[in-house]
Amino acid sequence: MRQALFGNAEVAPPLVEPAIKETVPDSVIVPPAKPAARKKVAKAFTPRLRVHLRVGNEYEGETFEMTHEADTLSTLLAEQEAVKLARNKFRYVEVVSVKSM
Repeated sequence: MRQALFGNAEVAPPLVEPAIKETVPDSVIVPPAKPAARKKVAKAFTPRLRVHLRVGNEYEGETFEMTHEADTLSTLLAEQEAVKLARNKFRYVEVVSVKSM
């Protein structure tokens, strides 16, 4: 098709400049970063409640005093958590008191 349009003119190959390659070292040594000095953070106040329970395995039998410390402000949640843990070992559980520490 080129011959039909332009005749028998020879086409010069396009000139391509060779790409210059930069030399890159095989491995790069990076010094380890020094850890930033951390400031000591004061412990935040954690609300705690102490729950006293009376537990036993016999109905109206021998009972034991047991305490549980809960990390919450809710007395209901602290009571439920203490009862749940006491039920794993004892059959009868009675909550005596819930006090803040």
